[in-house]
Amino acid sequence: MVFKFQINKDVEFNHDDDLLKKADQYRPKLLTNKISAKRLVELTDDPSKLENTGIKEVGDIEQLAQLKMTRNDHVIIDFGQHCVGKFAIHIEHVGSPMDAPVAFKVKFAEMPNEFRYNSQDYDGWLSKSWIQEEVIHLDRLPAELELPRRYSFRYVELSVIDTSPKWFAVFSKPTATIQSAVSSTNLRKPDFKDDKLNAIYQVGINTLQDCMQDVFEDGPKRDRRLWLGDLRLQALANYASFDNTALVKRCLYLFGAMTAKDGRISANVFTNQPYVPDDTFMYDYSLFFISTLADLEKHEKDEEVLTDLYPIAKKQWEYTRRFIRDNGEVVPDQQYVTFVDWSNDFDKTTAGQAITIYVLRQLIALAKMIDDPELAKYEQELENLKNFATDNQFDPQTGLFVSGKKREVNIASQVWMVLAHVMDDETNHQIMTKTVNKLFPVRGIATPYMYHHIDQALFEAGMKDEAIKLMKEYWGKMVDLGADTFWEAFEPENPAYSPYDSPIENSFCHAWSCTPIWLLSKYMSD
Repeated sequence: MVFKFQINKDVEFNHDDDLLKKADQYRPKLLTNKISAKRLVELTDDPSKLENTGIKEVGDIEQLAQLKMTRNDHVIIDFGQHCVGKFAIHIEHVGSPMDAPVAFKVKFAEMPNEFRYNSQDYDGWLSKSWIQEEVIHLDRLPAELELPRRYSFRYVELSVIDTSPKWFAVFSKPTATIQSAVSSTNLRKPDFKDDKLNAIYQVGINTLQDCMQDVFEDGPKRDRRLWLGDLRLQALANYASFDNTALVKRCLYLFGAMTAKDGRISANVFTNQPYVPDDTFMYDYSLFFISTLADLEKHEKDEEVLTDLYPIAKKQWEYTRRFIRDNGEVVPDQQYVTFVDWSNDFDKTTAGQAITIYVLRQLIALAKMIDDPELAKYEQELENLKNFATDNQFDPQTGLFVSGKKREVNIASQVWMVLAHVMDDETNHQIMTKTVNKLFPVRGIATPYMYHHIDQALFEAGMKDEAIKLMKEYWGKMVDLGADTFWEAFEPENPAYSPYDSPIENSFCHAWSCTPIWLLSKYMSD
């Protein structure tokens, strides 16, 4: 259940300086705020929390300055909220003169269970350089230590490696200078008259805010990249909350400025260096450039953005045509991954067909805005795609869509066909009713990304109660397990799941998980 790296060394990219300049015009001025740590805590065994790891308070933060620490002493500091920013702390020594440096480790964690893992034991497929810990040596004290890197954390563990037998280290005044492109201070939040839904909404806001940085990051702990699939969902959640359309435009311009020479858009872009598109391409992610542009124009009409980026959106469709047969069947190249979800344990053929239909509908909406002379051609292509789906991928005997040569029945096929509105509303309701009866509880899906689409399909099919039930069972379960922000990966039946062979690499604040903000705002606001 792992999405593997792509290496495409021979891909050449465009760099449109005019579009990059426009991207920079929308660069946000990050808002910063210095906060102090709240308390001292220690780990406890708590079966109600993630991996049975809870915390209990052992002192207020002022007591930190009273601790004389030497070899093998450690303490855990709790900031009381999820933080994205820089860490600083004051350090002194007491006792005899310093006859050796102080050496200590600083370890950051978004969730307490991360402290259960030793980074030296990690041997997963992601780089261990993402693990948030530092070893510090200081030759002179007192010192005001501000670590130069940005971290994503709520908890900080200080572990003294050694001082000397003659003196002790004393730590005090731990602070975090947190940052985001937006502030939630004056954000108006709806009341859903349901404590669990209100809690889910708030954790979604926390997640989105901490992922809104110089761009919409996928996760502030690890990767810190602009991914197209994440961007599409973040933008929707943003429209329903912070409504920072400038950041969406910045991200669209970055993708539009750096397409491959063949027209494809990279799945993600690096922005912590001179802008660099990754050599990773995914069939559905490239198409979602069209979706993200269409969603923006639906929310806030911007003729300049549409004029600038519509030709790039068209190129995504023009590239896609090579994978559509004359009968309307979508058959992407094996090297052009259709993501849908991390899991490779289900056939994605029909989901890919539905996503193509879903996106073409949005391209048609854009074409109407701009009076594209190819509109009629797009509409005919849409009919061909839909006809293939209804004639070949829908099984009238079961009333469900099948996928691939083995005619597999899976959740993703039903969900995306419902979202693409290939069938009428009554049939969509029947499809999702059968999906709930035959394919629930959900298994083999480990990402809030896919759970979002399942939940949206339930809402779209008029199954509000089932959608709320699933939201509470999935996102609500993360809240119950102690989440301040929603996670990159989560299996309710296996809460300790990690796609990277260790939760120490998991991102516990991740962009694609924030969408209850949008789902609740769209489908629950009267």
